[in-house]
Amino acid sequence: MQGSMLKGKTALITGSTSGIGLGIAKTFAERGANIVLNGFGDPKEIETIQADIKSKHGVETAYHSADMSKASEIEQMMQFAAQRFGAVDILVNNAGIQHVANIEDFPVEKWDAVIAINLTSAFHTTRLALPAMKSRNWGRIINIASVHGLVGSAQKSAYVAAKHGLVGLTKVTALETAQTGVTCNAICPGWVLTPLVQKQVDARATQNGVSNEEAKKQLLAEKQPSGEFVTPEQLGELAAFLSSDAASQVRGVAWNMDGGWVAQ
Repeated sequence: MQGSMLKGKTALITGSTSGIGLGIAKTFAERGANIVLNGFGDPKEIETIQADIKSKHGVETAYHSADMSKASEIEQMMQFAAQRFGAVDILVNNAGIQHVANIEDFPVEKWDAVIAINLTSAFHTTRLALPAMKSRNWGRIINIASVHGLVGSAQKSAYVAAKHGLVGLTKVTALETAQTGVTCNAICPGWVLTPLVQKQVDARATQNGVSNEEAKKQLLAEKQPSGEFVTPEQLGELAAFLSSDAASQVRGVAWNMDGGWVAQ
């Protein structure tokens, strides 16, 4: 793909100050897209990330700190992006949190938070992005689901429910835009060594009394046949493909990049 394939486009990626979201943001910037970052973090570090993307790729960047559990802040973020760049051409719904517990022990407030951030936020960004995308007859909506949008795992009821819901929202959005230049697809990663997953690795290392490296091997061995983590860069390349003209008839898919997890 040419480095300028997305020149003049604007990509908004939620939860993009680290991990998968940041990897996707950098890939879009490489393709020439202006970037709207969102997420939590140290303001100086976020400024550094913006400056780094701008200097490396010659694109414009912006940042909005919207809390993705709050509809009013999501609306403010979408308005900010439209005012700053004129439009959101590519929307990547990536923001997510995790909590692990058996259903009967699952705190109700944690359930509500996981559903709000992992699922409901994508509904809000999508409903706000679609009118302008339809009016221009071009847009890309990419929902970062998970293998847990396709299969379940114990102790992850809220996360699995939210990610299955996100795959369902993807399909409905794709059907409603099927005769337009707007597409909607989901990417379903397996284990990616994000800060979220590193916490699970750390907990496993402590619980089992093993090194961090051994804990990583144990984690991968349980689910991911390749024995390797998926990288944010690989996910970014897939997102870039889904944003290309070559993918204009890829609609409503839940594309797993998971080292063979779902093939079992």
